Amino acid sequence: MGRDFAAASPAARIALLVFLPFAAGYFLSYLYRSVNAVISTDLVDEFGLSASALGLLTSAYFLGFASLQIPVGLMLDRIGPRRTNSFLLLLAGSGAMVFAMADGLSGLLLGRALIGFGVAACLMSSIKAFTLWFPIERLPAMTGRMMFVGGLGAISATVPVEAALGVMDWRGLFLMLGVATFVAAAVVFLAVPERPDKQSDENFANQIRGTIGVFISPMFWKVALGTTLFQSFNMAVQGLWAGPWLVDVAGLGRQAVALHLLALGIATMCGFLFWGQIAARLARRGIAPMTVLIFASGLYMAVQLLLVIGAADLALMIWIGWGFFGTSGSLAFAILSQEFPISMTGRATTALNLLVFLTAFGSQWAFGVIVNRWPLAGGGYQPEGYAVAFGAFLVLQFAGFMWMVSRRR
Repeated sequence: MGRDFAAASPAARIALLVFLPFAAGYFLSYLYRSVNAVISTDLVDEFGLSASALGLLTSAYFLGFASLQIPVGLMLDRIGPRRTNSFLLLLAGSGAMVFAMADGLSGLLLGRALIGFGVAACLMSSIKAFTLWFPIERLPAMTGRMMFVGGLGAISATVPVEAALGVMDWRGLFLMLGVATFVAAAVVFLAVPERPDKQSDENFANQIRGTIGVFISPMFWKVALGTTLFQSFNMAVQGLWAGPWLVDVAGLGRQAVALHLLALGIATMCGFLFWGQIAARLARRGIAPMTVLIFASGLYMAVQLLLVIGAADLALMIWIGWGFFGTSGSLAFAILSQEFPISMTGRATTALNLLVFLTAFGSQWAFGVIVNRWPLAGGGYQPEGYAVAFGAFLVLQFAGFMWMVSRRR
């Protein structure tokens, strides 16, 4: 195997040493993001959580994630993606251990927030590495491939997690995830090469000024205001509320829910790969990635309209469409990376990620607050509550969609 690696082309070695280690971390980050959709009933039964408490707990991941985006951007542009991501993954592993040993809501919140801190650089570090090692025109395709791996993580958080819960409880599952995360941190630190010739030599004051420059850039807000809610609501629902909807509105049992979430995960995985590849190909024909993003966002809203009207008999089609079209929002990161200098791509993408994950935190919590107003006597929530929640967020997304259309030029 060592001889085969040595004989491989430089491009193949870069693919192995740059792409795969970061992919391992991103796989775990997506698994952590989505796993509560499967274990939510266990957490509710053991700790007696309400819908708003469950939403707050699960969204603590997003709050922890978002709070580190500005420091992560500075670290990526200053010390590079390898050291930034490997250090933070150690926090994620520690958070999984805390979550596994929690004896109440406060312990669960702490563990979930630490996980969010720890995976805060998984995607952004890979995008930064791609800008260092690959031509800029390949960014949409490379980002799509990385998010394809994230889709694998989402799939692993469905039927595989449900199968694992047949031989261990949720605490054992998180202990196992913690160990896997420590291993991923070591792989990133030991395997990923440095690219010192392209590292930033800015001093800290200039880095701060550059960060401010991102936030006052018209290009940044052209992308961010239009795409933030699409991305954040997609994550908020897939990471938690898709599961309860399948139970309360579609009336499915636990195994059927896991299978539907598996289909959602597969569609997510395919969507990430498809939108990145199609955007790269159409760009060569003169069609901008922003145009692709606008088209896909319109189809994504059409899927959400089915949730507003409560089309439970179309549940499988709805969640496949949710995963496939909802992932198009990831094109925003490639769009921003192409518009800013390489020395600032870490700060540009993490600035967008900050907005996305802060909004995801609020969305996941607010969704729970809304449906909590329509409880069922035997547990769960009425379909009307879900319809109101989906409708409210669809209106907000439509406003973002119109912003993108008006700013397309």
